[in-house]
Amino acid sequence: MTTTTDTARYARIAVERGIDRYPDGLLYRIPIALDGVNGIGGVTLGDHVTVPLGRGDSRVHGVVVGIGGDELLDKKITADRVKTILEIDRTSDPMPGIVVRLAQWIASYYCAPIGVTIAGITPSAVRKGVGRVKKIAVDIATPLASPLVSPKGKVARLHPKRQAVIDAIARRPQSQRPVDIDELRAECSLGTRAPILALIKSGHLQVTHRTSVQAKWRASTIDEARAPEPTADQHKVIESVGEALNQGFSQHLLFGVTGSGKTEVYLRLAARVLATGRSVLYLVPEISLTPQTGGRIVARLPNDRMAILHSGLTAAQRHEQWIVASQPGPKIVIGARSAIFAPIPDGELGLIIVDEEHDQSYKQDQAPRYHGRDVAIRRAQLSACPIILGSATPSLESWFNAKKRGVSQLHQLPNRAPGLMTPRVEIVDFRKETVLRRDRRVHLVGPTLEVALRQGFAAGGQAIILLNRRGYANWIACPDQNCGWMMQCAHCEAGMVVHHDVGAGKTLKFTRCHHCHAEQKVPSRCPRCAKTVTIFGLGTQRVEEELERLFPDLAAQGSIARVDSDSMTQASDFHETLGRFARGEIRLLLGTQMIAKGLDFPNVQVVGVISADTALNLPDFRASERTFQLVSQVSGRCGRSAQPGRAIIQTFQPDAEPILAAARQDFSGFAQRELEVRERYGLPPVHRLARVIIRHEQQSQAEEIAAQVRGKLAGIPAAKSVIIRDPAPCPIARIADRWRFQIEILAQAPATLQQFLAAARTLAILTPGEIMVVDVDPVALL
Repeated sequence: MTTTTDTARYARIAVERGIDRYPDGLLYRIPIALDGVNGIGGVTLGDHVTVPLGRGDSRVHGVVVGIGGDELLDKKITADRVKTILEIDRTSDPMPGIVVRLAQWIASYYCAPIGVTIAGITPSAVRKGVGRVKKIAVDIATPLASPLVSPKGKVARLHPKRQAVIDAIARRPQSQRPVDIDELRAECSLGTRAPILALIKSGHLQVTHRTSVQAKWRASTIDEARAPEPTADQHKVIESVGEALNQGFSQHLLFGVTGSGKTEVYLRLAARVLATGRSVLYLVPEISLTPQTGGRIVARLPNDRMAILHSGLTAAQRHEQWIVASQPGPKIVIGARSAIFAPIPDGELGLIIVDEEHDQSYKQDQAPRYHGRDVAIRRAQLSACPIILGSATPSLESWFNAKKRGVSQLHQLPNRAPGLMTPRVEIVDFRKETVLRRDRRVHLVGPTLEVALRQGFAAGGQAIILLNRRGYANWIACPDQNCGWMMQCAHCEAGMVVHHDVGAGKTLKFTRCHHCHAEQKVPSRCPRCAKTVTIFGLGTQRVEEELERLFPDLAAQGSIARVDSDSMTQASDFHETLGRFARGEIRLLLGTQMIAKGLDFPNVQVVGVISADTALNLPDFRASERTFQLVSQVSGRCGRSAQPGRAIIQTFQPDAEPILAAARQDFSGFAQRELEVRERYGLPPVHRLARVIIRHEQQSQAEEIAAQVRGKLAGIPAAKSVIIRDPAPCPIARIADRWRFQIEILAQAPATLQQFLAAARTLAILTPGEIMVVDVDPVALL
C-alpha cells in the first residue's frame, strides 16, 4: 500500500562550484518520483544527483548533504523559488553518511565552500566512470525453468557441459552469486560461452547485468620473514591500544625512535581489527611509501580485500580501488592524504592509523586547505573508533595534545628493535672542512663524508645522501659587488634556480622559478654592467655531478640515482628506483626529503646530510622543528641491521640547538624547549592560528583590501576574544604576478577561533576565492 503526503520534501545539495554564500548547500525540492516517502528508491543522503543551476538552469552535478521538510525554508528562500532535482545518478554509489558529515565539518572548520569540499572528496575518475565496463553475471533461475521437464512428463537430461555449469553455480554460497559469465566459463573449462548461453535461452539461468571497473594493476608484495616476536615495549603498546578497540573513540600518540618497530605494532593491531570483521584505514604521507607499506601488509596480512588509494594511480586504477574500498566486509585501505575520504561503509571502520603524522604533506595547499591528520581524528570521532598517530619526531601539536592537554594517550618505543644498531651521528662544521680543501674549489661533499662513503662502499654497503633543495644552483648574480644584480623571477619576488637537463649527449642549462614554474635561459652576462655572471649555491643536480666525479665506477655502472620531483615525474619512476635500491643495483641514493622518512633498507651503512641549514633560517616559526625532524628522520635510515650505521651531518651552524638535539636523538628535550618559546610568543600549538592572504595584481590594491578586511574583522563583536594582527607583506611578497598581504588571527582555543571565523563568514567578510585565501592551522608561512 502506497502512502502519500502533502508535505513537500527538500534536499541540500553541494554543487561543484565555489559558492560560499550557502555554506549548508543549495536548497532543491525532491520531486514525487524521487521521494522515498511517496515512492521507491528515493533521494538519500550522499546520493549523486543532477540539478539545474543559475538563470540558464545549467545541468550540474551535486551531492545530497541534507534532507528535510519545510524547516529548511527561511525568509530568503520561499517554496515557490526552490528548483527541483532532475535525476539521481545511479551509476555512482552514494557517499557514506559519515563522509558527508566529514565534508561538512571540513567546509566549516577550514572556511571552504561545501561544493568545493565535496568535489575534492570523490575522485574525478569515479564521477566520470573511467574504466567502467558492463559485464554479464548469471545465477540459477528462480523458480527453476520448466524446460527441465519434457513433453512426456520425464525429466530432461542436460548435456554434461551444461550440467557442469549448473553444478558449479550451485556449489557457490549465495554471497558469491551471481557469477560472472567469463569467470564461470573458465571454472568449467569451457572453450566458448555456448553452453552458458544455451542455459540462458532455455530459462535455466537468469541474467544480471553488472557494471564493474577493470584496471591492469595489482599491489606489489614484499618477501618478508615470519612476523618477529614483539619486544616488551611493543607488547605493552599493543595490549594498551588493543584494550581500546571496539570501545568507541580514543586518540593515541605512538612515539617511537626510528627503527623501533612502529609498523609491527600497526600490523598486529590491524590484524585484531580485521578478525572482528571491521576495517582499517592506514595513512602514509608520501605516495612513495605506499607500495612498500602495502607490500608489507599483503605479506603479513594475506587479505584480498585491500585497497590502495593515491594520486599516482591511473584514473582506471583509482576507480577500481575506490570500488574495492566501498564494498562491505573487513578490509585495509592504505593511501596518502586523500585516502581519508575512502568510502568505507558506515559502521565498519574499526581503526585509523596515521603514520609519520608530523609530515607537512598531510596539509593540502589548495582549497579546501585541510590537514589530513586532523581530518583523520575527526573521522575517528564520527566512526567511534580509535586512531593512532605515529612518529619518531611527533609534531609539536600532537605532543602538546598528549603531554599538556591530555586529549591523546602517549605510548613510547624508546629503543630500536633487536638486531638494529643505533646509528653514530657526527656533526661536521663545514666552515672548517671548506678551509681544508687544497684546490680552493667549492665542494659540497666534505672530506669526512667522502671518507665515510668510501669506507661504506668498500664494506659492500649502500648510502643515502640528503639535500632538501632541488636544481643545480640557487644563485645567479653579478660578481661585481658595486653592481649588485641578482637574477629574480619576472613574476615573483624570488630568485631563479639553475637546472640542468641532460639529453642527446648534451646538457641544456636553464633557470626555473620554484613558485610559478616560469623558465628562462641562463644569462651569460649581467644585464646592468655586462660582466660575466657567476652561478653558485647548491642543489641535488650539482651534488649528483660531484658524486659522479668522486665515484666514477659507480656512475659508470648506473649505481647512483637522484630522487626529486624533477627526476621522478611519475610515481612508477620512484617505485622502480626504490626496487633497484632494494636489490642492490643502486649503491648511492641522493634526494630531497622524499627519501628522508619511512624507508627501510638494511644495507644502508652511511647517511649524509649535505646542508642541515637549508630550512633553519627561513622566516617561519616552525623552521627549528622542521630542521630537527628532517635530520632525525634521515639519520634513522641507517643502522637497520647488525651493521652499525654512520650519519654525517654537514652544517655551517654546528651549535644550532635543533641540529645538536637531533644528533642526540633528544626529542623530548627539544620539544620542551621549543614549546616554551612558542608559549612565550603566543604561537601554535599553545594558541590557534588562522591566516588570511589577500592577492592582487596591483600592490597598492592588495594592501588596501587587506587593510579593509582587517578593519571589518576588528568590528565583529567576537573580535574581543582573538588577536588580529595588522596586515603585512607575506615573506614571499609576490607569486605569479600577484602581490600578497597577510592577516594573522590568533586565539587561545580552537572553539574561540572557529566562532570568530564563522561570524566573519556569515557577515561575508571572509569570502575565499581568487583574491582571498583563508588558511586555518597553516603549516607554512611563506
